[in-house]
Amino acid sequence: MAETTREIRLVSRPDGAPVPENFELAEVELPEVGEGEALVRNSYLSVDPYMRGRMRDVKSYIPPFQVGDVLQGGAVGQVVASRSDAIEEGSWVLSLQGWRERYLSNGDGLLTVDPSLAPVSTALGVLGMPGLTAYVGLTEFGRPREGETVFVSAAAGAVGSVVGQLARIWGARTVGSAGSQEKVDFLTQELGFDAAFNYKAEDLSNALREHCPQGIDVYFDNVGGDHLEAALGRMNGFGRIPLCGMVSLYNLEEPPPGPRNMAAMVVSRVTMRGFIVTDHYDLYPRFVEEVSGYVDSGEMKYRETVVDGIERMPEAFIGLLEGENIGKMLVRVGPDAS
Repeated sequence: MAETTREIRLVSRPDGAPVPENFELAEVELPEVGEGEALVRNSYLSVDPYMRGRMRDVKSYIPPFQVGDVLQGGAVGQVVASRSDAIEEGSWVLSLQGWRERYLSNGDGLLTVDPSLAPVSTALGVLGMPGLTAYVGLTEFGRPREGETVFVSAAAGAVGSVVGQLARIWGARTVGSAGSQEKVDFLTQELGFDAAFNYKAEDLSNALREHCPQGIDVYFDNVGGDHLEAALGRMNGFGRIPLCGMVSLYNLEEPPPGPRNMAAMVVSRVTMRGFIVTDHYDLYPRFVEEVSGYVDSGEMKYRETVVDGIERMPEAFIGLLEGENIGKMLVRVGPDAS
């Protein structure tokens, strides 16, 4: 009897916020492992905000998901069978073959993960794409200097939590916004942010005046909208704004007008730069070496919100967009490294 695996498919494009009915769980047969191929059993699957954009049928930096096809995303898993000299059986690999339990690969797009560095799940979070995104945005575009003030929105998420800690390690003063008091406490009491506030309970402009009394030198933008407008009003001269994401707009079919105070960029001579992490994977080895050292020493802390079972992938993704996670949101579908 042929082996089977389960996967999540997109069956309709969301109209506004995604709902469970946009997805389906399917069981499919797995072909036998062919010459030059390997069978990978995923252990952790990633859900990320950028995936919402791929559910729209629009041209972007990455092709949209197709209705009826299995969804794709980051995954870390173990090679359980191999007929390839280049793929070692028993090794752990990172891929974009998420939203499925198992898959066949000829090795294209696989990155080897060293399970001795940290739990393999971190290859999707603090030592993976979100961590690299934080690292690229700060080192290439934010460039915080010692004593400067760095403000990061969605600071309790997978990217924002690394941004704030890197800035702190490099000597900057760090301020974060988050959507609950629990997340604010996580930032200040566990991650070492100098200040944080609940943007749902405080006026943004007032909160930034209180927590950034000397202004903002670097604003790492994960949210856009009102956060970007409020930050522009507090930017210091020659401040830098890396534009990473705008999660506040992802579920809107008609985005609102942009910030009303763009003239502040002229007065303060601010540099604003959008970036996509996939343009900077040449920095991945340097990033892993440096940040894994921070993790190992305890200077860099992380948290993961883990949901069990591939059938709960849509639930985890919807929860991510609604801010239910602290740190990296993951779905566990297989065993961890022993």
